[in-house]
Amino acid sequence: MALDVGVTQKYGEPSYWNKRYKHDKTPFDWYQNYTSLAPLLRLYVPPPHRRILIVGCGNSAFSEDMADDGYEDIVNIDISSVAIEAMQKKHSNHPQLKYFTMDVREMGTLETGSFDAVIDKGTLDTILCGNDSKQNSSSMLAEVGRVLKDKGVYILITYGAPSYRLVYLKNSCKWKIKLHVIEKSISGVKDVDRKTWELTKPVPLNQKGKSMEDFIGATPDVHYIYVCVKDDSLERGEIDESVVE
Repeated sequence: MALDVGVTQKYGEPSYWNKRYKHDKTPFDWYQNYTSLAPLLRLYVPPPHRRILIVGCGNSAFSEDMADDGYEDIVNIDISSVAIEAMQKKHSNHPQLKYFTMDVREMGTLETGSFDAVIDKGTLDTILCGNDSKQNSSSMLAEVGRVLKDKGVYILITYGAPSYRLVYLKNSCKWKIKLHVIEKSISGVKDVDRKTWELTKPVPLNQKGKSMEDFIGATPDVHYIYVCVKDDSLERGEIDESVVE
């Protein structure tokens, strides 16, 4: 289904999200839920003693499920005050879950180098759909890099293939980047001919993404997961060329 450009251009506006969350209060997870991503998160950010930031949290149950799985310090931010107020009320008895109304492009109240991981399920994608996408994505990724500790991990779940996403990532911070893929969740659909992927095993990746596309195909029905490890000792934009055995 084609995107409604008039709608996607409003994704950076709090008014759009406030209206959406007032109208639809049903919890919703963008792209993937915690159960599907848990093996990868536990590989790169094992609980319990990790401080996690989830950007663009909305009214997702993702953080709650993480807490149930042993994570003890999860900060959630969203540009929608409606969503945050609802989540603060819902989880008032869960001290491991904290919710703040905040713009991911300007997280000044969050201390530099204070998080072990940042998890992003679709937030960068929404910014890239909106107005001033280049500047806004640059601001967002700079802030993500700022709040992460050295060797901290930015986990980006996106529909964007390497040819569209690496240029933003490699210019934003000093990263080592690995790529994983996961099938899109399609309820009720079974296709025995459909290729499946081992989530915890990286796929080949080089600076242009060509080897990955040769391996996985030109138009795979997957979400891409970029695991970006901040490393201040590197040159900006270093890519980890993972090899599949």
